Amino acid sequence: MMHLFSRLKRHLLTTSGSGRRAFPPATLKAIEATIAAGEALHRAEVCLIIESALTLGEVLRHVSARERARELFALHRIWDTEENCGVLIYVNLADRKVEIVVDRAVGRRVDASDWQTICHTMTHGFARGEFHDSVNAALQKINTLLQQHYPSQGANSNQLDNRPVLL
Repeated sequence: MMHLFSRLKRHLLTTSGSGRRAFPPATLKAIEATIAAGEALHRAEVCLIIESALTLGEVLRHVSARERARELFALHRIWDTEENCGVLIYVNLADRKVEIVVDRAVGRRVDASDWQTICHTMTHGFARGEFHDSVNAALQKINTLLQQHYPSQGANSNQLDNRPVLL
């Protein structure tokens, strides 16, 4: 019960303003540029969704960051790419969690431990207040991984918007 209360408190106190402070316009533009630069090198599609906090109902239903990431993966149609190579990076500020959900083709080629390492890069940086640098470092690692498994074959169509989504 105490865990639920402390989680509920975190989600109530983490506002959209918290998200805008952690990810100001300059950081969002840098993230968009890093995603676009990576997608010029590989055929995969990367989407970053940042959510300050879950709703009261979601917290009371014990929705985990992983469950929410999977829901957003579907809602934003990240699975709907030509080569089944969509990658979602989900950041939940209130829970201090990062989840990466990948489409089935990417999941077959990239080891889960690689994604966990990238998540740790971000969460450790976030703990130091280094949102800008942590996300961009993680995106560069993701781009390197995806370039190994999905190298560009010339002109790539951009199937998902490169702009980060701030919920």
